[in-house]
Order: sequence, then structure tokens, then C-alpha cells
Amino acid sequence: MEHIVIIGNGISGITAARHIRKRSDNRITVISAESDFFFSRTALMYVYMGHMKWEHLKPYEDWFWEKNRIELKNAWVENIDFDKKELNFSEGDSMTYDKLVLATGSVYNKFGWEGEDLEGVQGLVSKQDLELLEKNTKFTKKAVIVGGGLIGVELAEMLRTRKIEVTFLVREQAFWHNVLPLPEGEMISDHIKAHGIDLRHNVELDKILSDGNGRVRAVTTSEGEEIECQLVGLCTGVRPNIEFLRDTPLETDKGILVNEYLETNIPDVYAIGDCVQHRQISGGRKAVEQVWYTGRIMGETLAQTLTGNPTKYTPGNWFNSAKFFDIEYQTYGWVLPKSTANESHFYWQHRKELKAITIAYNKDSGEFIGINTFGIRMRHEVLDKWLTEKKSIEFVLANLKQANFDPEFYDHHEKEIFRSFKNNLQEA
Repeated sequence: MEHIVIIGNGISGITAARHIRKRSDNRITVISAESDFFFSRTALMYVYMGHMKWEHLKPYEDWFWEKNRIELKNAWVENIDFDKKELNFSEGDSMTYDKLVLATGSVYNKFGWEGEDLEGVQGLVSKQDLELLEKNTKFTKKAVIVGGGLIGVELAEMLRTRKIEVTFLVREQAFWHNVLPLPEGEMISDHIKAHGIDLRHNVELDKILSDGNGRVRAVTTSEGEEIECQLVGLCTGVRPNIEFLRDTPLETDKGILVNEYLETNIPDVYAIGDCVQHRQISGGRKAVEQVWYTGRIMGETLAQTLTGNPTKYTPGNWFNSAKFFDIEYQTYGWVLPKSTANESHFYWQHRKELKAITIAYNKDSGEFIGINTFGIRMRHEVLDKWLTEKKSIEFVLANLKQANFDPEFYDHHEKEIFRSFKNNLQEA
């Protein structure tokens, strides 16, 4: 019986632990200093907003872990001796392993701004970040959020529930325009502004100013403006949490480098989740993909390998989902922020409701490439099948009702969507 040690109790690490247990009697230990038990990280915002309590974030009862013989250790790993197969903890004790899984997640980015380490300046990734936010916003009246991504819009929504004035600095000309096509970004920008957010486009952070006592009092922008605030939210993306592994034999770049079996360069050491950088990438995917569902797939895949069935990581078609205040967003396949020479975008937006669709397709072959939906919930299995089967744009539009959770909505707007698509073809 082998001892499999997993560092990190996020979706990747816990999925691996659960599936290893289903397939084997190996001893399993999961190590995390963030929390005693696995929790749903995507729901952290709802604790702050008062919609949920902390205990509601735990998908499994506390007894689940002992019953399934998954040992939990709350500790910081200070360093790893890969030759001895030994972990050394900050409290002074140690642990040996037969197989090691690194699932250390990510941390929020800092880019060396003056004042970025002042009190009242923080990101929002971990349980500790949420606890710090509670402390930092106790007397906050004005906040500045830097970076127009998913965490930024979540933080903006959270702060508005506490009646905190929010200035949102976004360097693109529309919200998340490095990911969303311009019409979509503009729609989301308008929606954010409608919630009382002072959203500034084409503006970047310059400096964070101190009050003289180690706390933030204001920021200055790339335009030279000074904005008073008691909180600065650093929401300019995340990076793999691998600093404690930098000066070791483990090969790293932006993340921990792994092959298609999620193996590192060190025998019996594997990596999964946000901390990973894939050596081989295909199908337009990124080498570092910090997404909940890919982390889950990596956990399931590695469990197969660790229990005697070597399995390559195959994430399938790209998928993601998010929420922008009142608008639910889903994406399947690839819809680039700017269409390429052989690619066209069909965009339809409801005239009154917060609903929109963008479909990307190949101009020459008509092949369906991807779809973004806003306020329209789609069926994953249907769109995934169409992407795999390389269906045509005509087929997708003719059968879109099958993919929609709300076919009555599509019945009502079918003619308008088709008319819009015809106009789109004429303009292309």
C-alpha cells in the first residue's frame, strides 16, 4: 500500500483524493493551511454578501473524510526534499510520501506598484483573503478595484452590498475585452455602471498612496488623477502558487511543468490544477489554465494513473461560465475578442432584456467554432457534441432550441435571431 500525499485541498486535490479512494486502498493524506476542510471557492463572495454562512460552502460533511479514510493535515509545507521523499512543515515536523501530488493552486498578481503592500491593499483568492476583506472594509467608504476580470466584478458586487463607493479601473476599452468581443464587453460595462460602479475604461493604476501610518489613503491613475480610497482590490489575474518550489530540482516556468500524464520531471511527483503549466498544448488552449472544471478533470485523470491505469489529460472542448451581477455568462469552444481573417462573429442582443449571443464560425467552411451566451442558459452536452462533430453554423442556428434550457425564449426570438444572422452574412 502506497502513501499518496496531496498538497492542496482545492477542487483538483480533493477530486484526485476522492477518485484515488474509489479505485484503491492506498493511504491518502491531503495537506492545506488554508482551511480544515474542502470548500467551494467560487461561493466565497456569497458569505461576504450574507447569502450563505461559511459552513454552507462545504460540499461534504466533516465526517466524510474519516469515513473515506482521507487524512487531513492543516499545515504549511516549508520545503520538500525530493531525494528523501520528505515534506518539511513550518511547525518543524515532517512527513514522507511514496507519491506526491502538487495541487497548490494560485495567488493573486502583484506587479510591483508603489504601495502595493500597504494595509488595505489586497486580492481575493483564498479564505484568508475573505477574512482580511472583512477586516479591511469595516470602516471603508470608498474602494478602488484594479483589473477588469471575473474576480474584479465579483469584488465590485460584494462591496456594493455594503454601500461602499467603488471606482473600477479597466485598461481595456470595454470590460474584459481581452477575452470578450467588443459588443459583449460594452454590454457588460453598461450593466456594471448601472449598479452604481464608477467604471473607468483605458485607465491603469500608477501608484498606491500611504496615509503615513502604513495604510492606503488614495491611488493615482495613469491619467494623473488621485482617487481617495480606504481599500484597493488587486484583481489583475492570478499566477501559480509555486514560490516555495523555485530553488528546487522541480522544473518550473510560469507554473509547474508537466507532461500529458501530469508528471513532473521528478519521478513519483505530479501536479494538477491552477499551479500547472502544460509542456504540450493543442487546440488553441493555454499552457496555464486556471479554471474550475479543468482542475476537476486533472484530478480525475491523475487518479486513474495513480491507481494503475496510466491516462493522458484530455480536457476536451473549452468551456467556462461566470456571472456579472445579474447576467449569467457561458462560453463553449472559441469566441476570440477579435475575429481572425477566416473567422466571422454573429452577434445578437435583446433590445430590452439582458440577453445576448455571439457565435463564431469559419467563413470558408461554415464550421461552428464557439458560442458565448449572456442571460441564456445552454446545455453543455449538446454544444460540446456539436463542437466535437464540427457542425455548421446553419445547423447550429437551426437547432439552437435543442441546446437552450428555455426553448420558449428561443421560440419567441427565433425569427429575429435568423434575420440578424442574414444581415450579418450580408455585412461580412
